[in-house]
Amino acid sequence: MSPVLGIDDAQENMMYTEFQDRLAVITGASSGIGLALCAALLPRGVKVLAMSRTVGELPTLQQIYGDRLQWCAGDVTCQDDLRSLAERASALGPVDYLVPNAGIAEMANSLDMPAFQRQWAVNGAGALNTLAALRGTLASPASVVFIGSFLTGSSFPGLAACIASKAALTAQARTLAVEFARFDVRINLVSPGPTATSMWNHLGLNEEELGDVANTLGKRLLPGHFLDASAVANVIVFQLSQGARGVYGQDWKVDNGYTLG
Repeated sequence: MSPVLGIDDAQENMMYTEFQDRLAVITGASSGIGLALCAALLPRGVKVLAMSRTVGELPTLQQIYGDRLQWCAGDVTCQDDLRSLAERASALGPVDYLVPNAGIAEMANSLDMPAFQRQWAVNGAGALNTLAALRGTLASPASVVFIGSFLTGSSFPGLAACIASKAALTAQARTLAVEFARFDVRINLVSPGPTATSMWNHLGLNEEELGDVANTLGKRLLPGHFLDASAVANVIVFQLSQGARGVYGQDWKVDNGYTLG
């Protein structure tokens, strides 16, 4: 084994060790990036409290990991559900890792304020209220990773409301990172690019329109294809880890090179 490979192996083993028996709370965990994050953390020994409106594909992981994965039914737009989540977390805690991952996207006219309110309620207020509800359960140190969007510095007709909700969350997260640092809590963001998840099926587009959107996005992706959810989850895992212990208030874009175009 080469010395370089030996160092890499040691670093990987250290990462797995540091996650052992830690507690992570993940919202929007039943599919897509949230589910992939659960699947990435559980083998590392993390206990996961997963929240989502439906159980989705979580039972498959529960069959493997048993009680180390617990599910809490809930909606991040409902304060009672967030209080219930906090109570569950407090009983299991303290919370070492928090990822308010729940999010939605909806194609709409850029001046459709009801569409903005719906998306802000989940993507922005929902994420911030999740942190507010869980802040009393956070460990010291702890790490929080919000989910942004690769489009916050771009424009995309029909997605203005979604982009705006994520942009506002990104701006708020930067100041929160400063405010929470004194509690030994790191706050950052990971902003996924076009990712192959079920979210695309909920945009309100027919098959032809969805194909057009996919083609438009795909032309700017350097590998020529959408990300898989695990690629984003792996970056979130690193953000949560002590390997990123010097990172505060940063927005890491995982976008297959989209924003280079």
